[in-house]
Amino acid sequence: MPVDLLHPSPVAEASTHKLKRLVQSPNSFFMDVKCPGCFQITTVFSHAQSVVLCGSCNVMLCQPTGGKAKLTEGCSFRKKVD
Repeated sequence: MPVDLLHPSPVAEASTHKLKRLVQSPNSFFMDVKCPGCFQITTVFSHAQSVVLCGSCNVMLCQPTGGKAKLTEGCSFRKKVD
């Protein structure tokens, strides 16, 4: 079955390595995380390498893993738009 290399499907484009895509783009992003206690919104990097705390109530919002940061239970997030 032939594959169109100039117009790949979005699913195939997302699954390829970030440097082998038709247009190179990073896998990381910034996100707004809402604190479950005080509902304050904090901007967090998706691949944060340190623990992120809420500015007002000092609740842990996310903890680092080997790659993407893991959000604590009860936290909601949305990707920031450019």
